Amino acid sequence: MMKHLALGALCIAGTAALADGDHAHQGAVITGETAGTVAAFDILKAHVHREGRVITFHMTANGAAGTAMPDATGDFAGSAIWAYVWPTTLDPETVGFESGTGILALAATNHPDFDDTPLYDENVDGDTGNDGAHWHSHWLVLVANDDCGPGALSVRDIPAGETPKMPATWPGVPMFLDSPGYTPTFDGPQITINVALAAAEADLIDTASYDGVTAALRINADLHAPLACVTDVFDVASGDLSLPGRVD
Repeated sequence: MMKHLALGALCIAGTAALADGDHAHQGAVITGETAGTVAAFDILKAHVHREGRVITFHMTANGAAGTAMPDATGDFAGSAIWAYVWPTTLDPETVGFESGTGILALAATNHPDFDDTPLYDENVDGDTGNDGAHWHSHWLVLVANDDCGPGALSVRDIPAGETPKMPATWPGVPMFLDSPGYTPTFDGPQITINVALAAAEADLIDTASYDGVTAALRINADLHAPLACVTDVFDVASGDLSLPGRVD
């Protein structure tokens, strides 16, 4: 089942669900199975917790996380990106972007037609430019963009001639996209990303909220802005993208 992702749903509301099993994650967003959704992208729980400066972003799927990936097309233009995404209420400045520029989200992505982590060699073959088909992490800034469809989102573009503040590990693409090098880890149905922030920035997450989303994005076939649109949403942990999760 595909869902449309609308900016209007990105409001702060509700109380986070209680945790499952043996882990008392009081801030977790917990949901049931979504009929018709590919099991690897069918979210059962999204959770974020903090220990000192390390923030762990966690998602549990209904199947083996990370096993479903887009097919290669052979071209960057028009190619697909599949992602596990944690939208947050953190200001983009928290991780080095220009302040107040959109919705800061952490994502684990897979896109076999291009590589956007030029500093890292994810497949450890001595080539830093051929790793797009390996799951890797990004900070990105999402904005409403009707050019992607009514009420849809895109990764914020950087217009020609503008030089907004970018993180040190920005890969040089004309988008609000950072490649921080945090390695997504997979363990059966679970995906985890550990993020280290400076103490002041880490403190900001204590009052932030979040959600869990699995989605597909697509590179514009004409390579014009918007360069990367959110085209399909596989699942949303809260059901309505209300960002009810609380960090514990």
